[in-house]
Amino acid sequence: MANLVSGGGTRAGTVGGTLLSVLANINSGDILHTCILAAVGALVSFTVSILLKLLLQWFKRKHPPPKVM
Repeated sequence: MANLVSGGGTRAGTVGGTLLSVLANINSGDILHTCILAAVGALVSFTVSILLKLLLQWFKRKHPPPKVM
């Protein structure tokens, strides 16, 4: 009895059925919209990280740390 409840086949069937029912209810336009938003978000994140890195390098050159005696 315990084997039926914790069996991998039951779990795989449940996950597969859930995914297929979700995919059946999603429009292709929604998937395209999500992909475009993900790409824009990744591009903005990358650009901001590069700009912050350049700003930090510029700030370090303009204001070097004080020398310790």
